[in-house]
Amino acid sequence: MPEAIIDPDLPIIDPHHHLWDWRSRIPHLPPQTHPFEAILRQSPRYLLDELLADAGAGHNVVGTVYVQCGAFYRAEGPEAMKPVGETEFVNGVAAMAASGIYGVTRACAGIVGHADLGLGDAVADVLDAHIAAGGGRFRGIRHMMAHDDDPAVLGPLAHSVAGLCASPAVHAALRHFASRNLSLDLWVLEPQLPEVRALAKAFPDVAMVIDHVGTPVGLDRYAGQREERFTTWRASMAALAELANVHVKLGGLGMPFPGFDGMGPDVRPSSETLATAWAPYIESCIELFGVGRCMFESNFPVDGWACDYPTLWNAFKRIAAGASADEKAALFAGTAARFYRLEGTA
Repeated sequence: MPEAIIDPDLPIIDPHHHLWDWRSRIPHLPPQTHPFEAILRQSPRYLLDELLADAGAGHNVVGTVYVQCGAFYRAEGPEAMKPVGETEFVNGVAAMAASGIYGVTRACAGIVGHADLGLGDAVADVLDAHIAAGGGRFRGIRHMMAHDDDPAVLGPLAHSVAGLCASPAVHAALRHFASRNLSLDLWVLEPQLPEVRALAKAFPDVAMVIDHVGTPVGLDRYAGQREERFTTWRASMAALAELANVHVKLGGLGMPFPGFDGMGPDVRPSSETLATAWAPYIESCIELFGVGRCMFESNFPVDGWACDYPTLWNAFKRIAAGASADEKAALFAGTAARFYRLEGTA
């Protein structure tokens, strides 16, 4: 039986979700060797209909931010410009939602796309193309930098090279962000967080956000070590919190990478169980960064690996139960609205 919605009137801006259609790729996936592949099989199609069904399932989701996932790239044209197709697609979805005929949720009110930061100075033309394609909604770039020396840890997402945060080309690319008022989403694994701090310190004028509480790891070669690595994770996040340009997204813990027991497509834990498991990470981030630099995120459909959308937000509301009304307003909508410049959404 579905859970009763906790605090159903609380406005939410979901600052991290995806849209995709991988149905044509599913038959060609290799035999499952990594739990992330179950996510693609579980949600091969997640477009506006699916997003709005989740957003309308009881919680008051007033707006969302789309974050790149490699979907709907251009089939033709220069390689560097192909990711602009993702922004073109999402802007069309956002226009549909903004019409109001699909309900109150302003889906994709902000758009985070992709540009290859390895292009260095040449990235400027790609950024300008995204801005032009975004219809006033384009807010920044995510270049997924998650890497581990053992490719088994990331499985199908093991495509980033090591050391990107220190790359001279990446640094050259980031020099073009502040003048365009663009932010940088960073997805890395917990052992990479010190590299992120060095990058963020080098670019204090670029607003950055750490996705998925820095992605603690607890599978494959890290199996059974997540709890003992917590202290290292917290110290790395504390060092990042010293930098005023760094924010953090509270979520992503429904992915397989942290290695929590009792989660997965075949086990649907309650929001109370999820809140108990996730609270040490989320509460630590709120303590270190403050509510003004923290924002709850769904990371759907990826975190659908662990639970459905209403249960996920119930878990977050349980964790934030002791916060004041103003603190909840910031965590669930205000910080996201300010970071992604979603005036009038929250």
